[in-house]
Amino acid sequence: MNTDLTGKRALVCGSTQGIGKASAIELASMGASITLIARNEDKLKEVIGLLPVDDTETHNYIVADFDFPDQLKASLDPFLKDYTADILVNNTGGPKGGQAIDATTSEFIQAFSNHLVCNQILVQAVVPGMKAAGWGRIINIISTSVKAPLRGLGVSNTIRGAVANWAKTLSFELGPFGITVNNVLPSTSMTGRLESLIAGRAEKEGKSFDDVKKEMISEIPAGRIGTAGDVAAAVAFLASPAAGYINGINIPVDGGKTPSL
Repeated sequence: MNTDLTGKRALVCGSTQGIGKASAIELASMGASITLIARNEDKLKEVIGLLPVDDTETHNYIVADFDFPDQLKASLDPFLKDYTADILVNNTGGPKGGQAIDATTSEFIQAFSNHLVCNQILVQAVVPGMKAAGWGRIINIISTSVKAPLRGLGVSNTIRGAVANWAKTLSFELGPFGITVNNVLPSTSMTGRLESLIAGRAEKEGKSFDDVKKEMISEIPAGRIGTAGDVAAAVAFLASPAAGYINGINIPVDGGKTPSL
């Protein structure tokens, strides 16, 4: 099975922590050169130092805050003068928890901007190079909520569904050019966001952090909470030449928790 990414460049968003960071490290281990994107330059520099490197790899980073789409677009211009991206990993921190009925319209608008609008900016930036090469991989980190909405994540459920349908539409449009578009759907992966959600639920329900965590584990057939590395492995496979005939799908990485096919 061909998983060699030597000579490919991957643009990985949200790559200073969690799933984005793990994905960048995994893709670099497969031979890809990595361009990290995040808003904290000090953390970007730290992750650059963690990436495996050989004579064929050159890693760099872009400082960008997804709260400001116009600034993101401007920050891509210098990159595009020198590089093309063969792989794009769209990954952005999720909206805060809460019921949909209680959310303000501004929360929906901000989440839509952070996720779908910024994803669109990135795709429009890299697709011309992918088309010229006749090869490309676009991978979106979303959530299992696109298959079964999660309680207490009203804004996230809504926006993740929009991103999933956007991605499926792109898979129709870009497939003829050798570009695949797929979604990876984490559920309970131990990231900073999950820790925050557990802490919030524990406070609301008057329980300890560990008790809430145990309750979550009891709902997972695999018997454990996933890791960022579990999700990164799925990202890496979809980015590889071996996944060239996989297009327009949602892959849950959830230990079997999602109650739908």
